[in-house]
Amino acid sequence: MQDLATEVGVSRATLFRWVGGRDELLTEVLWSLAEPTLRDAVHAAPGKGGAKLASALESFSETLLSTEYFGVFLRREPERALRVLTTRAGSLQGRMTAAMQELLDQHLDPAKLPMEAPDLAYLLVRVVETFLYTDIITGEQANPAKVGQAVAALLRD
Repeated sequence: MQDLATEVGVSRATLFRWVGGRDELLTEVLWSLAEPTLRDAVHAAPGKGGAKLASALESFSETLLSTEYFGVFLRREPERALRVLTTRAGSLQGRMTAAMQELLDQHLDPAKLPMEAPDLAYLLVRVVETFLYTDIITGEQANPAKVGQAVAALLRD
């Protein structure tokens, strides 16, 4: 935070007043990158309904894993990354859940959902997290294809 404050020509205290703490700043930066990446993945995904969302979330996961900045962040600060990305300590998970619910509303018939939309949206976020961060959690290699398979199983039309 000190380096950033120096770079923008303000005191560290001013920077904290502007953005909050480091976790809040990371949340804003990560969301500013994740939101358009998710939107682009949905736009480019083939098909419709659950198949489209499964393809989009697999592509979204692949993109995140192949992005250098994201990999560096996960390797350098795995505990902070998990806290910022996967808990309610920050607002990122809530934003992702809201985005998932919006996708469900846009692409699926609510009457055909296997559970209530808010719960399903949260579950979809957790599925993505599980297979995206498994290397940090269990030491296994992350696998975006499993994201697509799991989402397809949950959202069968």
